[in-house]
Amino acid sequence: MPVDICRVTSVSKTTNSTPDISQTPLSTVSITNGSCIMNKLCRQLSIESPGPVVKNCVFNFFVPIEDTPALGARIEIVCAGACYRRRDRSASFSSMSSVASDLSDYCASVASSQSSPAHAAVREGSLFPGFEVAGVIESLGNEINEENNCGLHIGQRVIVYPFEEAPAGYAELLVVPDLKYVVPIPDHLPISVAAMLPTGALLAMNAVFKAHDVVIEMLKERSSDANDSKKKCKILIVGTGGLALWAVRIASYHFASTGANNYIDVTVASLRDEGFRLATEMKSVSVVQWNECLYEPQLIERTQNMCGGPVDVVIDFGTTSRSLHRSLHCLSKVGVVLVSEEVAERLLPKFSRLLSETQQKIIPIPTGSIKQLHDLVNLVAEKKIQPPPYSVFPCEQASEVIQKLCNSEIPGRAILRFRDIE
Repeated sequence: MPVDICRVTSVSKTTNSTPDISQTPLSTVSITNGSCIMNKLCRQLSIESPGPVVKNCVFNFFVPIEDTPALGARIEIVCAGACYRRRDRSASFSSMSSVASDLSDYCASVASSQSSPAHAAVREGSLFPGFEVAGVIESLGNEINEENNCGLHIGQRVIVYPFEEAPAGYAELLVVPDLKYVVPIPDHLPISVAAMLPTGALLAMNAVFKAHDVVIEMLKERSSDANDSKKKCKILIVGTGGLALWAVRIASYHFASTGANNYIDVTVASLRDEGFRLATEMKSVSVVQWNECLYEPQLIERTQNMCGGPVDVVIDFGTTSRSLHRSLHCLSKVGVVLVSEEVAERLLPKFSRLLSETQQKIIPIPTGSIKQLHDLVNLVAEKKIQPPPYSVFPCEQASEVIQKLCNSEIPGRAILRFRDIE
C-alpha cells in the first residue's frame, strides 16, 4: 500500500520501519493553509541521505494532502524512480547510481547541513523526493471540462513534468496544480519505464540536443578551413548511471535520424566496471574506462588516445569537481562542457578563474521542456529509443534499494512500485 505527501510539514507520527499500512486507517482532517484545504491524512515515504551515521534512511509519516486544485489533478502514484535531486536544487538530477563512486563524500556534507528525522527535526519533503513519477489520474478539478481537460480523463495513465515546487512523489497521491504538467502515456508503454522519463531521461535528451547545436555552430566556424571542415566533431559523455545511459541511447538515435552521425563521433567515459559493460551494448559508441585508481594524467591521456585527440564537447554527468576538471583537460581549446543546472550552480564558481584563462566554456543545461517530454514519451513508446536497464522493487524494500544503490549493486536504474495496476 502506498504513501502520501503534501506541501505542509505537519506530522502526526514517524517510524523507522515500514509498518503494515493496511492495518493503519487513514484519518480525515480539516486544515487550512492559505488557499489550500487539507481534508485527508495520508502516509508519506521519505528517503534521507545515507551516510556513516544514518544507517536507516527510510522513514514514514502521516501528512495532510490538498484537495484536487480547481484546474489541476490528483495522481495516484504507481511507480517512482529512485532519483537523486535535492529540494533546495543545489545537487544533481542524476540517479544515485550515477554518483555512487562519490556518494560518501557528498552525503557527509549533506548530513551536516540538512535536518532530517534522524537528526534535529522533520523537514519538508525528502532528500530523494521522487521527481520521476508515473501513475493514474485519481481526480480532476471541479473547473475542468471537455474544453480545458487537455484530453485527459480520470483513470488515465500519466507521468508528471517536474515543475517548480513539485511535491514529493514517494506517495500514494500527488497534487498537480495545472494539467499542462500532466503528460499521458500510451497503453503499450510499461509504466515502470515511463517513470524514468520526467527528469533523468528528459535532462539527457536536452543535453544531447544542446550538444548537437554546439557542434553545428563549431562546424560553421570551421567551414572556412577546408582541412578542418573534413574532421568529425567528437563528443564525450561522462558517467554510467541513469543520465549517461539515457544520453548514449538518445544520442545514438538522434544523430542517426538526423544524419549527424556522419560528422559526430561519440565516446563514453565509464566511471565503473559495470557501467563499462553496459555502455558497450551500444555498438556505435566507443568506450574508455575512467579507473579512479589511476593518476589524472593517465586518465586524460587514455581518453584522448581513444578519442583521437582532444574532444569538442563533453556532456559531464559525473557531478564532481574532479570529473569536471578532468573533462576540461580532455577538451579542445575552444571546447564546451555541458552540465546540469544544479551541478553548474555548485561547481562553476570553482572553475571561473580557470575558464577566464582559456577559451573553453561550461554551459548549464536545464531539465528540458514539456514538449520535449511529450516527444520523448512517443519515441520510447515506439521503441525508437530503448530504455537503459532497470529493476523494479516494492516500495517496502526502499531501505534495501538505497543501500544497494550506494554499493553500486543495481545496474542502471531502480524503480519503486507503490501499487499494481498491470
